[in-house]
Amino acid sequence: MSRDETVCKYCGVSYLILHEFKLMEDKVKAMEKEMKFYEGSVEREKRLQAQLQCLSRDFEQCTADSESKTER
Repeated sequence: MSRDETVCKYCGVSYLILHEFKLMEDKVKAMEKEMKFYEGSVEREKRLQAQLQCLSRDFEQCTADSESKTER
């Protein structure tokens, strides 16, 4: 192919490079969307771990109280 067939007559950019650039833009957009999903996940995980520990302690306390009541 001649250069005239592979280059945009308006901007002078190769169609192959332009196509690759568009693909990369799409990938970046998808990755940004994925990052938004994971944003704050560490903080959420810590908060959930704290809640789980609290609920676990409450459950153990209730179990101990229940056992002490059944012994009486």
